[in-house]
Amino acid sequence: MNQRVMIKLLSVLFLFFSQFTTIAQTIKGKISDTNGEPIAFANLVEKGTNNGGISDVNGLFTIEVTKLPTTLEGSFIGYLTTTKDITNQNFVNIVLKEDNVSLEEVVLLGSRSKSRTVINTPVPVDVIDVSKIATQGAQLTVNQILNYVAPSFSSTPQTVSDGTDHIDPATLRGLGPDQVLVLINGKRRHKTSLVNVNGTVGTGTVGTDLNAIPTAAIEKIEVLRDGAAAQYGSDAIAGVINIVLKKGTNELLVNVNSGANFSKHSEKYNESGVDGENFQIDANYGVSLGTKGGYINFTGSLENRDATNRSDEMGQPIYTEFDIASRALGYDNAYALTQDELTQYITDNHAGISNYATLSDYELDQRGLTRDDFRMKIGQSKLRSGKFIMNMEVPLNTNGSVFYSFGGISYRDGLAAGFYRRPAYSDNRSNTETFANGFLPHIASTVGDQSISAGVKGKLGDWDVDFSNTFGRNSFDFTIKNTTNATLGTSSPTEFEAGGFAFSQNTTNLDLTKEYDDIFEGLNVALGTEYRVENYQLTAGEEASWASYDVNGQIVTGNTPDSLKQYSYYGGLTPGGAQVFPGYRPTNEVDQNRNSYAAYLDLEADITALFLLSGAIRYENYSDFGSTFNWKLASRYKLSEHMAVRGAVSTGFRAPDLHQIHFNATATQFIGGVANEVGTFSNNSQLAGLLGIPKLEEETSENFSLGFTARIPETRLKITLDGYIVNVDNRVGLTKNYEAPGNGSEIDDFFQAAAAGKAKFFTNGYDTESKGVDIVVSHKYDLNSDMELTNSLAASLSETKVTNVKRIIGDPILDARAISFIEDAMTRTKFNLTHNLEMNQWNFMLRNVYFGEVSDPDFKGTDNEVTYGGKVITDISASYKMEDHGLTITVGSNNLLDIYPDEVPESGNYGGQFRFSRRISQFGFNGRYLFVRLTLKLK
Repeated sequence: MNQRVMIKLLSVLFLFFSQFTTIAQTIKGKISDTNGEPIAFANLVEKGTNNGGISDVNGLFTIEVTKLPTTLEGSFIGYLTTTKDITNQNFVNIVLKEDNVSLEEVVLLGSRSKSRTVINTPVPVDVIDVSKIATQGAQLTVNQILNYVAPSFSSTPQTVSDGTDHIDPATLRGLGPDQVLVLINGKRRHKTSLVNVNGTVGTGTVGTDLNAIPTAAIEKIEVLRDGAAAQYGSDAIAGVINIVLKKGTNELLVNVNSGANFSKHSEKYNESGVDGENFQIDANYGVSLGTKGGYINFTGSLENRDATNRSDEMGQPIYTEFDIASRALGYDNAYALTQDELTQYITDNHAGISNYATLSDYELDQRGLTRDDFRMKIGQSKLRSGKFIMNMEVPLNTNGSVFYSFGGISYRDGLAAGFYRRPAYSDNRSNTETFANGFLPHIASTVGDQSISAGVKGKLGDWDVDFSNTFGRNSFDFTIKNTTNATLGTSSPTEFEAGGFAFSQNTTNLDLTKEYDDIFEGLNVALGTEYRVENYQLTAGEEASWASYDVNGQIVTGNTPDSLKQYSYYGGLTPGGAQVFPGYRPTNEVDQNRNSYAAYLDLEADITALFLLSGAIRYENYSDFGSTFNWKLASRYKLSEHMAVRGAVSTGFRAPDLHQIHFNATATQFIGGVANEVGTFSNNSQLAGLLGIPKLEEETSENFSLGFTARIPETRLKITLDGYIVNVDNRVGLTKNYEAPGNGSEIDDFFQAAAAGKAKFFTNGYDTESKGVDIVVSHKYDLNSDMELTNSLAASLSETKVTNVKRIIGDPILDARAISFIEDAMTRTKFNLTHNLEMNQWNFMLRNVYFGEVSDPDFKGTDNEVTYGGKVITDISASYKMEDHGLTITVGSNNLLDIYPDEVPESGNYGGQFRFSRRISQFGFNGRYLFVRLTLKLK
C-alpha cells in the first residue's frame, strides 16, 4: 500500500467516526468510597463501549449512555473496579471499595487487553506513580526519578562531553540507550537529534530525551521490562517506557522547588560553600470540556539550574620558558620571539629552573595568578529551560467516539565547558596573542523539542478503533564561547556559531481491538498498521568555526603548500576551527529522509481461568535497508489464586538510526589527556568504502524471560521475580579510532579534507549477551486508622558481555576501552529500599539506593585497571499538609550523607582536574543536595 492510498483510507475512517451517532439517554450519579466520601476524577465507562467520562471534584458525573438497560463500570487507582446495572434514568450511586493491593492497577503496556493488571501480565511491568513521587523526593526530571525508583533503569550524568552534558544517556536492563522504546499515552515518541560520539556511556547511540517532558504533567510511568519489538516495533529490544499524562480538571497544582548542593566539595566552586542552586516552578491545571467527560489539561515548567564544579586546582604545567621569556622581553606578538633570544634569556635569568612545574610556579607569581585560576569546570552544566505540554480528550458523539490530542514544546539553554587551553604549552592549540594566560572554552547548546499527536477513538461495529497521527521534532544547536580560532591570531572572534542538527518523525497508526467473551475464557484480538516518515538534518556552522587559515588569511585546502600553513613556536601544525568544538563544515551537511510501514497481529487468550497465552507477529519494511519479521509468545499460569509463573520468548530488532547512517563531523577529543582531531565518517562515505566498512543493517535480538508473581492480600504484600536473557546480534556502534596511513594515498586525502588525524565509523560490529534478574517486593501496613506504612524493595542484577567482535582491515573494530563502555561502565547492580509513612497531615519518606561497582574504560587494557566500588545513597523528606489552605510544605535531601564515588587515581586525573571519573558515574558527583518544596492545590 503506497502512502497516498493509506492517507485516503485513514481520512475516510476519520470522517466515518466523526459522523457516527446514535440516540442517547442521560444518566446522572455520584461515585464515592465506602465511607461516603466523594471520589474526584474517578473513571466511568459504559461497559462494552468506549463511552465514558470522569467524576468532578464532588464525585458527581453525567454520562449519556447508548442504550437502556446498560452497565456502568467505575474505577480509580487504589480502588476495586465496580459495575452497576442501569435500568432507568434515576440518580445512581456507585461505591468503590479500597483495593488491598493498590499497585494492582490496570495497565495497557505489554498487553492490549483492557483488563490486565501488573500482577497478572505475562511479562513484568512496573507502574510508577510520578504524581506522588515528584512531590516527595529531590529528583525533578524524568531521568532522575526513574534512576532512583526503577532499578532496571540507569541514567548516567556526563561532563566535558559536548552535547551529552545536556542529554543524559538512559538505559534499561543494561542495554543501549537506543534499545528502549519510549511512548507517550501509548504513542511512539521521537528521539533526540544528538548522537553520543564523545567517549561516554552509550557512545554511538541515539536515545530519547525524557527530560523534555515536565514531570508535573505526568500521572504515571509504565515500564515494560521485556523485549516487545513484535508488539511495538523498532527499539523495543530492552523494553518500553510509557508516559501517561494527567487528565484531571478543575484543580490548580503549583509546585515551587528550591535547592542546592551543600557538600564538602562545593566550596571549591563557590566561596559560600554552596553550588548547583536550582529553582523550578511547575503549574498544572485542567478544564472540563462539555458535560460528557471531555477535558483539556495544561502543564508549564520553568527551571534555572546553576553549574557545579568538582575539580581541584590545575596540577598540570601551565607556563613554559617560552611564556616567561616573551612576557619579560615585552613582545606584543609573542610568536616573534626567536630561539636565540629564548635561550639567552633562560641562561641569564633562570638557568636553575629545571622543569615546567617550577617554571609555572615562578611565572604565576610574576603575573599575580594562582593555579586555582586555571581550574576546569567538572560537574553538572548550567541550564535554563521552559516546558509546556497539553493533554485533551473530547467526546464526538454519544456512541463513545472521542477526539484526543496531546503535545508540547520545550526549550533548554545549556552551558558546559571543555578542557582548559593552557598558554603556549597547550599542544599548539592556544592563542597567546588573544588569551595571554590561556582560556577555558565553553559549549553553549540550545535544545528545542516540539510534538503533537491527534487521533480518534471509537467503535466500528464490535471493534474498538484508534486512528492517530503523531509528529515530533528535536533540534540541537551549538555556540562556542570564550574560545578562539588559533590560525586567525589576534583577529579571531571569541564566539562562534558552530552549526547543529535536527531530527523529525511523523507516525500514523491505525489500531483495532476486539474482545470475545465466548471464546475460551476470553480472547482479545488486536491488529493494526503503522506508517512512519523520518528526517535527519545536519547544518554547517559559520566559516571561522571550522576553517583553518594560512599565513595569508586564506582557507587551507589540500592544495595549500606546507610553507604557508601556520605552526606553533615549537613546530607543530596549528589546528583551525573553534577550539574545543570545531564547527560543522559545509561538506558535513546532511538532509536525509526515510519511511517505513508495518503491520501487526496480537492475540491474547485466557485458555482457562488459570492459563493465559498471548502471541504477536509484526512485519516492518524500511526504505533504506529492507524488511524484518518478528514474533513473540508469552504466557502466565496461576498456581493458585494469588501465585503465578510467567514467561516469554521473542525476537526483536532495531533499525539503525538515520543519525548513525549519515552523521559525519570532526571533533576534538582528549584521549589519555592528549587532544586529538577525530573524524566520524558516515557509514556510506567514500572513505568507509575504501576501508571496507559494511553498510548498516538492523540489529536483531532473541529475548527469553521467566518469572514468578505472588501476593498475599491479607498482609497487602506483593512479590515479583523475573529473570531474563537477551542476545543481540549485529549491534550498531562506533569503531575504534583508525589513523591515516601517511603514505600519500587517497585515504590520506580524505583525512586531510576533514582536518582529522584519526577516523571512526558506525557499523554493525559485534554481538552482546545480556542476562539478569529483577526483584520487586511491595507491602502496605495500616498502623492504625490514621497511619499507613508503605515499604518497597526493588533490585536489579545484570551482566552484559561483548561477543563476536568483527574485524576490519585485519583488526578487531573494538579495543578494550570500547568494550569496557559496553560491559562494565554502567551500574550492573542496583537495590532500592523505600519506606513511606503517612500520618494524618504528615508524610515521611526514607529511601536508600545501592549503586553497584563500575569499571573505568580509560584504564581498561592497561596494567592498572580501575574499579569504583558500590555506594549507598540516602534520600529523606518530610511533608506537612495544611489542608485548610491547600498547601503542602516538603523539606528533604538527596544524598543526605554526602557520598561521593571513588576517586580517579592520580595518574589519570589530569593534574587534579578529574577528581571523579568523567566517563562514568553511578549517581553523579555533586554530593549532598538539600531542597524545600511548596505545593499548592486549589480546587
